[in-house]
Amino acid sequence: METFECIIKYGELGFTHVIPKGFDHILFILSIFLLSSNFKTVLLQCTVFTIAHSISLAMAATGLIFADSKYVEPIIALSIFYTSIENIVGSKLNKWRLLIVFIFGLIHGMGFASALSDIGLPKSNFITALVSFNVGVELGQIGVLFLAWFCIAKWFANKAWYKNKLVYPLSAVIACI
Repeated sequence: METFECIIKYGELGFTHVIPKGFDHILFILSIFLLSSNFKTVLLQCTVFTIAHSISLAMAATGLIFADSKYVEPIIALSIFYTSIENIVGSKLNKWRLLIVFIFGLIHGMGFASALSDIGLPKSNFITALVSFNVGVELGQIGVLFLAWFCIAKWFANKAWYKNKLVYPLSAVIACI
C-alpha cells in the first residue's frame, strides 16, 4: 500500500469510526461538550482525549498492552455515564477534568484497538496508518463538537435557562443510554 493511499484509507477509517459508526464515541464527546459552552475549552479536552487514546491505541497495536473488550467496553460505557453525571452535579469545569478525560481517553484507545485489529495495520506503513487513523478520529470529533456548538451553544449558552433546559436533560439522556 502506498503512503498516500494509506493516509486516505486509515484517515477515513478513523473518521467513520466516529461519524457515523461511533455512537458511544459521539456520546462521550457530547458529554465533554455539555459541561462547558466555550469552544476552545471543549476543543482542548477533545485534543487531550485524542492524545490519550492515541497512546493506548499505539501500545495495543504494537502488542505492548492487551485489553480484553469484555472489560474495556463496560468501562467505556462507565466513562460516558461518569462525564454525563458530572455535567449534572458539577456546576463548572474542575481542575481535574483534563486528567479524567485523559484517563478515559486511554481506555477508549483500547476500544479503538479492537476495531483496528479487525482491519489490521500495514507493516510497511504502520506509523502512517496509525497517525492517519487518529487524525481521522480527531477530525470526526471536531465535526461533532462544531455541530453541537453551532446547534446548541452558539444560540443558547448565554440564556439563563441553558443548563436547566438543555445541559441537564441532555446529560441525563446520555447517562441513561
